[in-house]
Amino acid sequence: MKVLLKILSTFFIVSLLCACGEEEYVYPDVLTEFVCLKTNEQGKGAQLITDEGKTWEIPESQRPSDKLTPDSIYRVVSKYVPLPDTKEADVYALQSVIAPLPKAESEFEDIHTDAVTIQSIWRSGDYLNLILQVMVKDKAHEFGFIDEGITTNEDGSRTLKLTLFHNRDNDVEGFYRKAYLSVPLWHYQDVLTPGDLITFQLNTYKEGMTSRTFIY
Repeated sequence: MKVLLKILSTFFIVSLLCACGEEEYVYPDVLTEFVCLKTNEQGKGAQLITDEGKTWEIPESQRPSDKLTPDSIYRVVSKYVPLPDTKEADVYALQSVIAPLPKAESEFEDIHTDAVTIQSIWRSGDYLNLILQVMVKDKAHEFGFIDEGITTNEDGSRTLKLTLFHNRDNDVEGFYRKAYLSVPLWHYQDVLTPGDLITFQLNTYKEGMTSRTFIY
């Protein structure tokens, strides 16, 4: 099945704070992180799970009202503040992250590696995270991850090679928009061991086809 994920992803706005009259609201010191949003049996976002394994309960009044799949995990960027001496966190906003499972090249109808600009790329927990700047105008862009297989190194360790799939659909390069992506590395927990390597390749405006390597 072909999975097409759009850069024009939905924002789940959980709490909207605005100025009232002449007074301006002062935001607390919020944490902005890639986390997992866990839904309950009603399909409401009930918990935030950090990449370090910490779980924060979302107060009932702040739980996303969007129709989500019950008892599921969504990858998101969250702005939140842990509440002192509790297991709860005030959540101000959640933005969806593109996080499909990598697929073999043969599972894609066509391979596209259109250019992007890297803002940041790092590993945390069971994910490889990317913030990309993408040139867009008015078309939806498609993203995915190409699994190019695992090779064995001379020292006995293994290297997983992944490539960013990006189809801009001939969109006009009008302005930059951020795209948030995460590679689910837990998908490889049965084939990779600590010390193995992950090489992530992508096409960039500045460097052309380039790669970054991380330790699993």
